[in-house]
Amino acid sequence: MDWEEWKKSQENVETESRFEGGTNEIVLEVRAGAGGDEASLFAWELAHMYEKYSEMQGWLWRVNYESKSDLNGYKEASFEIKGKDVYKKMRYETGVHRVQRIPATEKNGRVHTSTASVAVLPIRKKITFQINPADFELEYSRSGGKGGQNVNKVETAVRIIHKPTGLDVRSTNERSQLANREKAMMILTAKLQQLEEEKEAAKHADLRKGQIGTGDRSEKIRTYNYSQDRVTDHRIKKSWHNLPKIMEGGLDEIIKDLDSGAVGLSANSGAEEEEEE
Repeated sequence: MDWEEWKKSQENVETESRFEGGTNEIVLEVRAGAGGDEASLFAWELAHMYEKYSEMQGWLWRVNYESKSDLNGYKEASFEIKGKDVYKKMRYETGVHRVQRIPATEKNGRVHTSTASVAVLPIRKKITFQINPADFELEYSRSGGKGGQNVNKVETAVRIIHKPTGLDVRSTNERSQLANREKAMMILTAKLQQLEEEKEAAKHADLRKGQIGTGDRSEKIRTYNYSQDRVTDHRIKKSWHNLPKIMEGGLDEIIKDLDSGAVGLSANSGAEEEEEE
């Protein structure tokens, strides 16, 4: 679905979702973790899974930034997703995702464990903190890839650093420096807003015991076990089968169970995880 098609499909969609704090626009970030090339390939597969799911939902998917490995996996990447209930459905994807399988390059048939992290950042129209322009540092460079000669020869790519926190954001896929700067600033603002919300949530940690996980991007939330054709979410202790379908965007059942908080009765029976290498 391209930009114009998406805008037409969203004409009758409310700006905000019906749930509290909802938003119909997010930034999704994936980053390779432990596991070298295998981790970068897994990060790419996660992004592909979310892109396919977005297509099924009729959401708009756009690339903000990609940094690829030698095997064409993702070292890190950032995407913008827009559509009805996008944050409501995607909010529980934040955390560390773990894959257990035999890599194509493994000669001895050993199962390897690799990880990739996912962050879901809601884009809100209102923020709860003040922005000081003096806190930001901007860097410009040439973009590679698609976009024509202008994108490749002119310094259109933008990186913005928030000096007090060290957070940085890149945007490379827009056609102009101004558009990339606006996109990077939007994403960085979302990151800073998330930091503020995490600080506030930490003050009320006891109230979060009933929630699904902590929402922390360092929390291990899910394992994809290829030898057992199984995905297990460790927060609700529940497993689902048919990995090929899931990795092609078949997330409806998982997301529905997470939203309802349905806890598996016997998630650990017959679903022991391989030992990490």
